[in-house]
Amino acid sequence: MSLQKRIDEDLKDAMRAKNAARLSVLRLLKAALKNAAIEKVGADGELNDPDAVAVIRKQVKQRQDSIESFEKGGRADLAEKEKAEIAVLSDYLPQAMSDQELQKMVAETIAEVGATSRAQMGAVMKALQPKIAGRTDGKTLSAEVVRQLS
Repeated sequence: MSLQKRIDEDLKDAMRAKNAARLSVLRLLKAALKNAAIEKVGADGELNDPDAVAVIRKQVKQRQDSIESFEKGGRADLAEKEKAEIAVLSDYLPQAMSDQELQKMVAETIAEVGATSRAQMGAVMKALQPKIAGRTDGKTLSAEVVRQLS
């Protein structure tokens, strides 16, 4: 079952269960996925799973930024709401890589590419992106590549 079909089924389940919080998040997610699909493949198209995961990651990132702003503004209630939304969205993301897996994958890719300095970081990142497939964020990935190339 594709990720979008799973989200549709979960949306229906949330309606049946009258789970307003989950329903709200899933509706927003469905709208974001539809907008991304329209941009990428047209009005009748559907995103493939890697593209859908990218949209979900973007939604999570937006909420993380909101949490930071709400905490700075002293609005713990709104920050908690955003954290609950992240928990719902996280159900649709692939399991994150462990630090050991990430270190091993980066080391193997550096060896494949033959990189020896930070000047070749772009080539390493380009080779890593398809392998990682959204299982870690770019910031963590680039930090590990820099660490191993230094």
